[in-house]
Amino acid sequence: MSLSRSPSPRLGGGWASPGLTSPFDPSGGGSGGRSSPRRSYVGDSYVNGNGGGANGSAHGVTWASAEAKSKEVKGYPSFSTRNQGFFARHVRKISSNLPRFNGSTKRGYGEKEKLGRGRIAGTGGKFGRIKTFLGNILRRMRLRVLILLGLILATVLFFTTPLRGVYRRSSMLGGGSKFVIVLAANIGGGVMEWKGPREWAIERDSVKNKKKYAKKWGYDLEIVDMSTKKRYAHEWRESWEKVDTMRNCMRKYPDAEWFWWLDLNTFIMEPSYSLQSHIFNNLIGNTYRDINTYNPLNITHPFPDPHLDPISRSADGDGKLSSIDLIIPQDCGGFNLGSFFLRRSQWTDRLLDIWWDPVAYEQKHMEWEHKEQDALEHLYQTHPWIRAHTAFIEQRKINSFPIGACGDKGEDERFHYKEQDRDFVVNMAGCEWGRDCWGEMYNFRELSNKLNRTHWEKFKDGLSEWWKNGFGQKEEEKKSR
Repeated sequence: MSLSRSPSPRLGGGWASPGLTSPFDPSGGGSGGRSSPRRSYVGDSYVNGNGGGANGSAHGVTWASAEAKSKEVKGYPSFSTRNQGFFARHVRKISSNLPRFNGSTKRGYGEKEKLGRGRIAGTGGKFGRIKTFLGNILRRMRLRVLILLGLILATVLFFTTPLRGVYRRSSMLGGGSKFVIVLAANIGGGVMEWKGPREWAIERDSVKNKKKYAKKWGYDLEIVDMSTKKRYAHEWRESWEKVDTMRNCMRKYPDAEWFWWLDLNTFIMEPSYSLQSHIFNNLIGNTYRDINTYNPLNITHPFPDPHLDPISRSADGDGKLSSIDLIIPQDCGGFNLGSFFLRRSQWTDRLLDIWWDPVAYEQKHMEWEHKEQDALEHLYQTHPWIRAHTAFIEQRKINSFPIGACGDKGEDERFHYKEQDRDFVVNMAGCEWGRDCWGEMYNFRELSNKLNRTHWEKFKDGLSEWWKNGFGQKEEEKKSR
């Protein structure tokens, strides 16, 4: 057994080492129970005089040789040389000066000590602890925080840049390019009479309203000058121009699918409603094909003739969405063309051709009080192929009336505008006869602005009302005194 440690100085404990175990035992026994030598060594002779040589023992082992042997066991392996050259003597100094790298992911005590060095725990009080806590959370969730910030930035850019208009207009995304709003105007001053200040104001508000709505949802807006005169034979076709205008618009916008006609005296009350969400996303549910649902003209429907095909003799036509090409509302007197939709199709081309037929105009224009409207009613009654592609929509869905229109019987929920229901469009139809067109337009414009205020505008208005009700009354009382 090689010598690995020095003898224990404690009495009765420790271990024995070859060549150093003292044979002296205080109890008179051999070497058991004591691991340190009994005699002290001075030089090569025993202090007590029983030794053999100088600094020796009875076994010939000295302290110097034992110490050298111990260093040999601890410092060098049995197969290596000792003190052979410069590198061997200074290898520990060189290795201790080299940089250390910890390749393992587990941090030891030394690494923790380095990470915490120079930091003062608990600085900053409660604010410092909160700051540290939040910093730790952000470090752990930095990827999620970056994604959230990116979404917020994209949302802000979408609503504050023209990107939203591009999205809404795209035929693949918002679908706004499929719709064209056709607005009748008298930019040149009218056909038969000159416009006064009120007429100019009505036109200005109506055009501004349609431009704002079309820009918001990415629709095309075609403002038609109705003062352009169309002459057939010897008659002026005043108020018949909308038929020819719709045909011209279809040529001008070849990529559009639906064309929405609006009279000048209309006002879009809810610009937050898109045509898609309000009507066309659920066209089957928002329209009806059977005129018997509401039939103010008492038209016999369907045709009873046995020689007709099953679709012409059906009250609902073929019932397919793709066969709807004309959408019109009905008021208390029948068809109302102040607001209606036409879809691009071969059927629509045929309808516009026969609707604009000069022969029918020559024969019937003196009998038809409402002109192109009465002409369409006549075509619907007499031509089965027109009924198969015509759908009706509730009056208040796209063409609400103010109180006073449709007779003097008071408010009718089927026709008249209701603020609580937030009707989409109001049409001041017939305001030229005994009503104030500008007054109605102004009132509905102000009501629309009030109903569609932003949260910030509502807050400012509420604060202003609170100030008037509180301090304004006191100031008036002081002035009155």
